[in-house]
Amino acid sequence: MPGTISRPRSILVLGGTRFVGRALVEAALADGHQVTLFHRGQTNPGLFAAAETVLGDRTRTRDLSALAERRFDIVIDVAGYDPQVVRRAVEALHGRAAHYVFISSVSVLADQDTAQNEDGDLLELGDGTPPEKLYGARKAACERLVRDAFGARALIVRPGMIVGPHDPTDRFAYWPRRFARGGRILLPGGPTDLAQFIDVRDLASWTLRSAAAGLGGVFNVTGRPLAFAAFFQACQALAGATGTPAWVPSDRLIIAGVNPWMGIPLWIAVPGCAAINQIDVSRAIAAGLTIRPLAQTLADTLAWDTARGGPAPGDEGLSEPEERRLLGELVG
Repeated sequence: MPGTISRPRSILVLGGTRFVGRALVEAALADGHQVTLFHRGQTNPGLFAAAETVLGDRTRTRDLSALAERRFDIVIDVAGYDPQVVRRAVEALHGRAAHYVFISSVSVLADQDTAQNEDGDLLELGDGTPPEKLYGARKAACERLVRDAFGARALIVRPGMIVGPHDPTDRFAYWPRRFARGGRILLPGGPTDLAQFIDVRDLASWTLRSAAAGLGGVFNVTGRPLAFAAFFQACQALAGATGTPAWVPSDRLIIAGVNPWMGIPLWIAVPGCAAINQIDVSRAIAAGLTIRPLAQTLADTLAWDTARGGPAPGDEGLSEPEERRLLGELVG
């Protein structure tokens, strides 16, 4: 990890009680930092008794007055999606925060069809931005606001897919749970297709320690590309080698009506997204990013998923009836 934490920092987390923010706050408290959370109090209220909570809403009421006159060593914005909302925070905290961390996304890159590093062109937000590009374009606009205001004191973190315990989606937990259930298992695409993701705890640890060390700049923070075959083998090993995998090529899944954007968890077959799982993370690794073993992330995610009783009906990644239909139609 970059640097050595020589003293506790005062950290303001904008958000902080849901998935990425939760992991960041857990790591910050474990390292002995003084943490203040600014949020609406609607998601997991009272989750962190050891952190100060300041209630406010920078979106609807546009009110950050509760932070007036406060100073922080580090601000971490985990919930910035709207440029106007981020502008409000940047203006309110400029001059009162030594370091500003913005959790962005690799979706800001204009070209998702060619392998990219952090220096690739970014999407532009405008009236003609296609709906499917709005998330990335808004994040890119937010990045520019933060960098313009904080310069070298801005750390822009671009994760890819984030996985692990407390993930509100079912895009990762689905697979260890599915292999644990056994039976005939539909595997999408082909063995050499790629997945790329990072454990939320690795993302949080690197982000926190980098910010505490004063690191600035733009970093892609995700895992190394991993072949589907290796990922599914790890799931099968965790499950004790139960189940009978059945590969179904992407073109046949699309013809069968499956949404090519993770209609089956982790599977992406959208035209123009050939390199979305080939993000260059060498800059973050050189700056101290470490990635825990896949087996640990799978085991911890399955344990959490089991403890919560699995996803709510209708929220699962691929329902059992739909999987049976696809296997019946496409495998026989």
